Formats: sequence, structure tokens, C-alpha cells
Amino acid sequence: MTALPAKTDRRLGLVIDLDICVGCHACAVNCKEWNTGGHSAPLTDRDPYGAEPAGVWFNRIHSFEVESDDPDTRGRTVHFPKSCLHCEDAPCVTVCPTGASYKREEDGVVLVNGDWCIGCKLCSWACPYGAREYDADAGVMKKCTLCVDKIYNENLPPESRVPACVSTCPAGARHFGDLGDADSGVSKLVAARGGYDLMPEQGCKPTNKYLPPRPREDKDLRDDSGAPAALAPAADDIDATFLRWVDRLLSR
Repeated sequence: MTALPAKTDRRLGLVIDLDICVGCHACAVNCKEWNTGGHSAPLTDRDPYGAEPAGVWFNRIHSFEVESDDPDTRGRTVHFPKSCLHCEDAPCVTVCPTGASYKREEDGVVLVNGDWCIGCKLCSWACPYGAREYDADAGVMKKCTLCVDKIYNENLPPESRVPACVSTCPAGARHFGDLGDADSGVSKLVAARGGYDLMPEQGCKPTNKYLPPRPREDKDLRDDSGAPAALAPAADDIDATFLRWVDRLLSR
């Protein structure tokens, strides 16, 4: 089986703000556009306009309506983008029998060597986040690469050396940087907003973080009877309720 590096020099990853993601799918589309000619190209599609389309997408967006007795969160729609989280303790790597799935020591990015992959799908079964994609045409597994061919491309201006999903987000809900550096912009953002790991009980220590939705600022909240509600719940209580709900949903 494949070994993980003892340490990584950096921990490159994404921070996704669920408070402002509008679910437009621009990140998924631009990801597909860039990576269909990038590191893991091509990202094939089968019958894309038919009754049973199938294909490889590194970034998928799930939309949920929050079920809650809390008037501040009830009925809120949350858009939840999900791709590979480039985990520190990545089970998709350690289960790989050929070494095709590996974690880079220099930046912590998890990649797949298509020349070594035998398409056994063990990595997809081991990933608790469902972040692996099987390319039926090529017979190999593929996944988010953090656009390694873009973020290190010296032919691009420095401000463009970010993953395609980050550069295309119209709402500015996606951020990229070194989460192993406590002084980086993304680390400070996580600390300020209470960023969290997805499904921490899995023990994978994902690099990517999520910023929870903030409470609404509607000063005229009403209770079920139509009367003005009392004091709105504290932001920490709202965040905790939402995170528990998402965790239960994704753990089914």
C-alpha cells in the first residue's frame, strides 16, 4: 500500500464560505473547462444531453433547505460545494495498491498518476467524502488536482495562479492558500469565522475548510404565531445547529 509523507512543507487548500455561495455552479463549470485539458485530462462525458448522463466532475455543488425549529435558520437554502479535501491523513492514498494515488510532500496536494492507476476503485471506497471520480473511458480514477498546472504556471500573472474554481467564483466565496501557515490569509479567515472540517469524526484531517452561514440580520423576526420573536439566538448557536445538521446529512 502507499505511504503518506511524514510531513508536508505546505498545506495548500481551499476555504469555502457557505454564507455567500449562491450555488451558481460557475466553479464546477470552470473546473471542468480547465481540467479537461490539464493534469488529469480529459474529463470525459457520456450522453451529456440524454436521459442518463455520466461523466467526470471534480467539483459538485449540493443545495439543501435547512430543516430547523429556529426561525433564524428555518427555510434557509445552503449551497454546499464539495471536491477533494486533500486530507492530511488521506485514506485514498494508503489504500492504493499501486502507488497511483499519492500525496505530495512539497504542498500536501493529493493526486493520481493515471499511468499507474489500474481502476480498482479502492480509493473511491476509502474516501468518506465521495470525492473520487471514475473515468469509464480511460479506466482510471480521477480527482481534483487543485489545478497544479495552473497555480505553478509562471506564464500566468501571480494573481491568476489560483485554482480555476477560485478565479471564476462571482461571489468571492472561494479562497485559496496555505492552511499550514497560521499567518496566511486563509488561515486568518478560518480563525476569524470559525471555519471547520467536514465530518471530522472520520479522522482524515481535511485541509479544505468551510465557513458556516452567519445569522440573518432581519430585526423583525417572527415566531410561529406571527408575533415578533424574542431575542435572536446567538451566532455560535446557529453555527453549531447548522454544522450538526450538515454532518448528519452527509454521514447517512
